[in-house]
Amino acid sequence: MIRLSRRGLMAGAGALGLSATLRPASAAASPEAAPPNLFIGTGGDGHTFPGASLPFGMVQLSPDTDTARWDTCSGYHHGDASLLGFSHTHLSGTGIGDMLDVLVVPCRGPVLLQPGALDRPDEGYRLRYSDELAEPGYYRVALENGVLAELTVTRRTGIHRYTFPQGPAHLLVDLSHLVMEGPGEAPLIDEALLALDEDGTLSGTRRVHRWAKGRRCFFAMQFSRAPDRVEFFTDGDVPVPGMAATGKRLKAVLHYDDAGAAPLVVRCGISAVDAQGARANLAAEAKHWNFDRYRKNAMRVWSRELSRIRVEGGSTDERTVMATALYHASLGPTLFSDVDGRYVGLDRQVHKLARGEESYTAYSLWDTYRAFHPLQTLIRPALGATFAADLVRQTQQSPFGPPVWPLQGVETGCMIAWHSVSVLAESRAKGIPADYAAAWPGIERRLFDWTTPNLDNSHGLRIYDETGFIPADQIFESVSRVLEYSYDDHAAAQIADAAGATARADRLRERSGNWRNVFDPATGFVRPRLADGSWAEPFAPNGVGHSSRWRDFTESNSWQATFLNQHDVPGLIAAMGGDAAFEAKLDALFTADSTLPEGAPPDISGLVGQYAHGNEPSHHVAYLYAYCGAAWKTQAMVRRLMAEMYHARPAGIIGNDDCGQMSAWFILSALGFYPVDPVSATYVLGSPLFERAEVELGKGRKLVIEAPGNRASTPYVQSVAWNGGPWAKGWIAHADLVRGGTLRFEMSGTPNKDFARLPEHRPSRTQAA
Repeated sequence: MIRLSRRGLMAGAGALGLSATLRPASAAASPEAAPPNLFIGTGGDGHTFPGASLPFGMVQLSPDTDTARWDTCSGYHHGDASLLGFSHTHLSGTGIGDMLDVLVVPCRGPVLLQPGALDRPDEGYRLRYSDELAEPGYYRVALENGVLAELTVTRRTGIHRYTFPQGPAHLLVDLSHLVMEGPGEAPLIDEALLALDEDGTLSGTRRVHRWAKGRRCFFAMQFSRAPDRVEFFTDGDVPVPGMAATGKRLKAVLHYDDAGAAPLVVRCGISAVDAQGARANLAAEAKHWNFDRYRKNAMRVWSRELSRIRVEGGSTDERTVMATALYHASLGPTLFSDVDGRYVGLDRQVHKLARGEESYTAYSLWDTYRAFHPLQTLIRPALGATFAADLVRQTQQSPFGPPVWPLQGVETGCMIAWHSVSVLAESRAKGIPADYAAAWPGIERRLFDWTTPNLDNSHGLRIYDETGFIPADQIFESVSRVLEYSYDDHAAAQIADAAGATARADRLRERSGNWRNVFDPATGFVRPRLADGSWAEPFAPNGVGHSSRWRDFTESNSWQATFLNQHDVPGLIAAMGGDAAFEAKLDALFTADSTLPEGAPPDISGLVGQYAHGNEPSHHVAYLYAYCGAAWKTQAMVRRLMAEMYHARPAGIIGNDDCGQMSAWFILSALGFYPVDPVSATYVLGSPLFERAEVELGKGRKLVIEAPGNRASTPYVQSVAWNGGPWAKGWIAHADLVRGGTLRFEMSGTPNKDFARLPEHRPSRTQAA
């Protein structure tokens, strides 16, 4: 648990003295246990939020400081001088903003219906704030108007407690606090409803066209004390008589003549299906008015989740970063089905699940297929099975085929390729049960039927199939598309195998070699090619496009994209001229001038040379040294990245956390291994950060990782033992780890250059076999 004031961070004790329940189960015996700091990532470009949520829960009840800036994609940015209020849905770590549904503002004084400016809150209902406290499942803040605001949650409901000073006050419920659209722009909210029902429940909905265009949120809100009177306002803040309002930008004001008589508790259920779903979620999960009981339950749930990985050793900051990373890697994807099993599919229709099944949303798959989903298959295999079944259903329901970036029943099509296929193929390779063959028709349609509706993520697919590359003078981000389509072909072949589609599987494996068609042996870089087959000029490896008109790479450049080949690293080594040339090329990447051209995306951040840890295409690259017999360089670089790219402060994540991917990289790397190619169901060994880690694997199994005497000055692996026997290989299979056992590293301040140097000990394309 962490307190945060505008003067900085300091440790604090919970208002109810419950902070000890946040510690892992071993904390009583280990004074080194560190709780998460929920403000890590809320500054800089981390784009996380500090409010209350449960693991993978539907509700994320958190303060909103702004809704318009890139800095506030999550609704919150550390250091903002005022806040708007508290809304019930947030995205964690994304590079695009959305959600922020159903804003509640505890107000005193005159009724103000416009928020005012961030730095001029006195112009509207915005409030300055101080003395924030955030811990898993609970958030508290003191507002300048004298109100103490506290937030906690169940899976599908938000629970508020507002303690007012003596005298009158009011609650503002604002369904329209998103930034106003400009002249000629389509409305962000084109339909809304607010009503006070006979039983005193405030209910409503709105349809939003921001990122997930056309998504709906329904809510049902109840109050521990009935208001003395209620006012409704519609577009232009026009008062509406009666107990309901319709329009686009709606607000309700609930007046309490003696607000300070007792704390006011608010409980709010939400649903993407309908008002009945919101009411049912509220009735099922919020049956009493005891705020402290809800809080204690949330803390118990988080205590269990955060004990899945326990570490000893390292510095206090490193243990804090580790605990926070595990917290951030437990927020999403978020629950999307109601208590009755209903949810909105990617066909925009309402579906109902069988008993015991659940649907999820906010799959940031371009990011999370790399480390986040592999982490879940290790520490939460049952949830991994739920995700696999869910992605199969979404593939069946979507008119576009396998999910790309589904959010609230809407396929956003964000980023390129269709990396849900990687998650499915990885799950299958790891023996996670799901009906993978049922996903194949949707995958086949996307990959081979050119009449399938197109999205930005799949431009150039037909040309790619016919020619083996994508012309850079016809399709934007052509080089990255070839590379990522190739990887997903590698993954899709596994699903074709599951469906018995042998010919298609063979074709996909052949097509997965298309990365070679954009690799230029003369320069040793991947490069854009024109429609006539020639290399586009001019070419600069740190550039993002061959001209001001064409961007050739997705949030990367040629330096980074050259190593994007995750599924055929031996082939890339051969194309570069062998082990020594490949090692030299990696060295050059990490020592290159870090200059980027004007107009480079802000996502290319966290540079070490031209390696960019702040964005996902680089995340596996430090582990590639192991493929050419230089595992000791992987060890040194991974330790450096953990030290330089993650810190226990608000700006402590070097780039967008991207729904837990940045955090998952740290967790797996700190344990000592990483999935370069998740579909291979293997991990490349790196350099563990702590002296000891215990990882719960489910079904009573446990993985213990030991590195006695490990510290900052001992990044190099001298030897490895698995369950007491010597382990000479530089990789280990998922099937070995999930059986449980002890992985022991002997560490040193000097490298053992012979460790995993022999070709038979290196990871390879056929390592899983």
